[in-house]
Amino acid sequence: MSRLNGVADKGVEVVLRWLRVLRDDLLTVRADPLPPSVWLRWVPHGFVCLIAFGILLGDLDQLLGYGKLDQGHSAAVAAGQSGAAVLALRRPVPALWLSLVATLTGAVLLRRMLMAGQVDGFPWPWTPWGIAAHLLVLLLLALRVPTRVSVGALVATALLTYVLQGPWGAWNHSPTGQTAVVLFTVAVVLGTALRGRREARAELVRQTTLTAEERARRTLLEERGRIARELHDVVAHHMSVISIQAQVAPHLVKDPPDELRENLAGIRQNAVEALTELRRVLDVLRSEHPAAGADGRPDGPDGPGAVPHAPQPTLDRLRSLVENTRAAGLTVTTEVTGERRPLPPGVELSAYRIVQEALSNVLRHAPGATAHVALAYGPHELRVEVVNTRPAREAPPSPGAGHGLLGMRERAAMLGGGLDARPWAGGYKVSARLPVGSRAAAGPAPHRKDATA
Repeated sequence: MSRLNGVADKGVEVVLRWLRVLRDDLLTVRADPLPPSVWLRWVPHGFVCLIAFGILLGDLDQLLGYGKLDQGHSAAVAAGQSGAAVLALRRPVPALWLSLVATLTGAVLLRRMLMAGQVDGFPWPWTPWGIAAHLLVLLLLALRVPTRVSVGALVATALLTYVLQGPWGAWNHSPTGQTAVVLFTVAVVLGTALRGRREARAELVRQTTLTAEERARRTLLEERGRIARELHDVVAHHMSVISIQAQVAPHLVKDPPDELRENLAGIRQNAVEALTELRRVLDVLRSEHPAAGADGRPDGPDGPGAVPHAPQPTLDRLRSLVENTRAAGLTVTTEVTGERRPLPPGVELSAYRIVQEALSNVLRHAPGATAHVALAYGPHELRVEVVNTRPAREAPPSPGAGHGLLGMRERAAMLGGGLDARPWAGGYKVSARLPVGSRAAAGPAPHRKDATA
């Protein structure tokens, strides 16, 4: 018994909740203006007003002539029904009730004429013009309100029609209730379908906008990844050289003073700390959420506050890179084979960065080793090879995060090439293949091979 009581209470609660929702939906005067058409702008509004004016004239003529109502009552009913169609352009729910009240008033007035035998065969309880006005109201309502509100309006209309034509009834009339309810149902279904189609198109536009934003976000992340690789390749290399030079400098001076040792140790410590901070910044750059600029948007390469791009290094600066590395205490030999020529900027930059990162890795992880850099120009590709020998002593702990090899692989893959990095004869070997496409229209450079012991 208690279970049945619980089910009954729950059912009553659901019904009451539904009635409250229906009350909030149908007992409101809030404005819900019909938006202007995309192509026709305000033409639909003018068309509705024109139809409403036609309903006013037609309803007046029918009620005064065939219905034999007095002028005041006819004007009130006709104005209520046609005015509801105009009101539905801005406040569809109040327009619904105005149309129902005008129809009820007309039905009551006409029933008296029908029962008295003064009118015979008049369409009742809905006049043809009243049906047209209410069709327009329901259509405009269904175009803008949720489906449950449209269904509630249709139920209220059908219930009024049933009470008038059924239990209350009239004599000597032509019944229009069934036809009116069928037409009203078609109007609600049509309006709901059009509203669903409009919402689906709006959702499609929203999804398209989100897709474009996601594409822009992905492009931003890729650009930030590129910036992170550039920072790692450029700054980390120079900071590593500074650290190694500061470590080697005391051994180049006989009996260096303690003050010099302390200063050089401080330089090395600062360089190591700078490398650590740099890698922390790189981790932020590689994260998903960039820091916003002053205007609330991320500053991209072309965004507000962006620093103009510095000229990117090419293989013409390879000699300077090698000399800088030699100054840090690493013995480096270079070899260039094949027909030298200008290459696409992306290939030149990627080759330079791969050599730069590989030499930086030798400095950090293979102290006392020697390195050999080889560039081989082919008809359709450039081969880059950096090989170092076995380290002379154990490398000190390095705070590296492994971004260097990842950056080299990404650069090679971006150009459609490949990179291989693995241990080699006790040392390490980095070999990259970078496609160059068609030959550049430039004269060949002479073959050159230089070696430094």
